Amino acid sequence: MSNTALMPIPGHSDPVPVPRDITPREDGRIDLIGLPKKRIAELFAEAGLDAKQAKLRAKQVYHWLYHRGATGFDAMTDIAKTMRPWLTERFVIGRPEVVEAQHSTDGTRKWLLRTADNHDFEMVFIPDADRGTLCVSSQVGCTLNCRFCHTGTMRLVRNLTPGEIVGQVMLARDALGEWPKGRMDFADNAGSDDAGSDDEAETEYTADGRLLTNIVMMGMGEPLYNFDNVRDALKLVMDGDGLALSKRRITLSTSGVVPMMERCGEEIGVNLAVSLHAVTKDVRDDIVPINRKFGIEELLAACAAYPGASNARRITFEYVMLKDKNDSDEDAHELVRLIKHYKLPAKVNLIPFNPWPGAPYECSDPDRIRRFSNIVFEAGISAPVRTPRGRDIDAACGQLKTAAEKKSRAELDRLYAEKQAALG
Repeated sequence: MSNTALMPIPGHSDPVPVPRDITPREDGRIDLIGLPKKRIAELFAEAGLDAKQAKLRAKQVYHWLYHRGATGFDAMTDIAKTMRPWLTERFVIGRPEVVEAQHSTDGTRKWLLRTADNHDFEMVFIPDADRGTLCVSSQVGCTLNCRFCHTGTMRLVRNLTPGEIVGQVMLARDALGEWPKGRMDFADNAGSDDAGSDDEAETEYTADGRLLTNIVMMGMGEPLYNFDNVRDALKLVMDGDGLALSKRRITLSTSGVVPMMERCGEEIGVNLAVSLHAVTKDVRDDIVPINRKFGIEELLAACAAYPGASNARRITFEYVMLKDKNDSDEDAHELVRLIKHYKLPAKVNLIPFNPWPGAPYECSDPDRIRRFSNIVFEAGISAPVRTPRGRDIDAACGQLKTAAEKKSRAELDRLYAEKQAALG
């Protein structure tokens, strides 16, 4: 088994980076999920295929992985039967292992997942009348220590790889039964004219009635502290030949890692959400400790400079409502002043605090939340109050502290073994 010792945390804001893009497996095979077409071709060449064969097979396999959702090489019908065992011996098509799946009374679904090296993390699917949003994790644990966030009470174990990030999206599509139909036009003969062409084969994508329509990088961890892996995973999600989800349907949330925000806009180009939660230095220093490193003014200036931000693609400010902490009329007026001062194309999501055992805060009263919202609305800024979802299964905003913390490892291992036995 690979070395998975817990990483030391040097402070509230800076995690120790883990420079790997693939989690090693005990069987020595390489998991292809999370890898782009070029990297797959390189691995096939290293395993013994000539360059032309490697390129063709990578194109075929890539399509089956990301466009059709294949979980085994035997399903790849345009690849010769004699070739499929060769692939199976050397490579694997992974998904995060499901340790436990929970369903809320409001339709929200939460999965406790496990990596190949036995670390647990979570993802959540939130269905609505006109959309279905998958909340994706970027790290095992978190290092930001936001005082109102249950997830923030965990220590950071490691970054998730691109495969473990995009694997959450693929697992959700598996569970929802909605892989799109595509057309496969690749010739099986590596010596054919098609195999030598640099042109990409045309693919089709149909998703009428799709349940999973949006992705938010708002699960466990700070996405911008795992920038490279998050970027590489989202490129696969947005690739028209792959998962084909528009960047306009993806939102990345940061607590304010200012140096990475411009790169996020330039290299990923998705919608930006900022966990603001306070409008004064003292309060934000207390509840969002990264503010001690990157203050409100620096953060809002970075928002104003975010590539692609416009009235059509507004920045979302997330604001958790904490009783007698950040919910006064004065706070609401200051929030309006800051947004207007920095000329931000913005909307504000007001989030009723979701309680958890030992939490140091209470949720603001409903009347106080409405008053706060009205002040912001009256200034011409959208400020809807988010309806809490999945509270009964600890899947609501700020509650993603893995169930591994609540059950003994022996109990989780027993549940996992029972599930594997049931699958045969």
